[in-house]
Amino acid sequence: MNLSSTRDWFVKDKGSCIFLFVLLLSLLSGCNHENKVAASADAHPAATPTTVDPATAATITGTVNLEGAPPKAKPIDMSNDPGCKGSGESEQVVVDNGHMANVLVYVKEGLGNASFAPPQQVVTIKQEGCRYVPHMAAVMIGQPVRFLDSDQTIHNIHPMPKQNGEWNQSQMPNSPPLDKSFSNPELMIPVKCNQHPWMHMYLSVLGNPFFAVTGNDGSFRLQGLPPGTYTIAAVQEKYGEKTATITVGPKDDKAVNFTYQP
Repeated sequence: MNLSSTRDWFVKDKGSCIFLFVLLLSLLSGCNHENKVAASADAHPAATPTTVDPATAATITGTVNLEGAPPKAKPIDMSNDPGCKGSGESEQVVVDNGHMANVLVYVKEGLGNASFAPPQQVVTIKQEGCRYVPHMAAVMIGQPVRFLDSDQTIHNIHPMPKQNGEWNQSQMPNSPPLDKSFSNPELMIPVKCNQHPWMHMYLSVLGNPFFAVTGNDGSFRLQGLPPGTYTIAAVQEKYGEKTATITVGPKDDKAVNFTYQP
């Protein structure tokens, strides 16, 4: 069909052309509508964060202890890297006067379907003296985690989670911070350095803000809790988990202690 005959057909069959044009627009509109419906069906609105009334918020405090003599810390030889400090000791079990450090304590059960927004406070993990500092850390889902290389040697940060994506990234001395976050709850994620086999730590990702890691005095504090009955768990890398059930009322301040045996 030449240009002249095409023009003649369009003039004679103008109504058919308009019909075809409207039909095409209708089909395109229908596809767009289906895409919007599909997108709407796939979308999951974020849960509204639970608000705890500060006038009724409760606190749980306590201490984690080790009964008996602690195991002798294993020595670590770092002399093969001049950028390290030369020696150290294992942090698998750290005890001071019977009190245990590096124990994760958190609310395991009792919050029901409550949801909590992650804090914007950055949790910093340093590579210092060819060690991870701190040795045990905890964050909420989505909370920013910052890795820093404070040593004059290259490090290789390698978390090995099961519920979050695994990654492995080198960090040079005096390089910019490495910022990460984790999307799923997971306890005791091992983090190692492929450059220095003795370097390792544990990072836990929690779905609520009620957690703490004990210091050298073995103490912990969980504050801002709504009144209720809770299962509190303590997790230590060598000795595992211990739990306790405790009920707190409005403005209560109660204590619960955990004791491990070597």
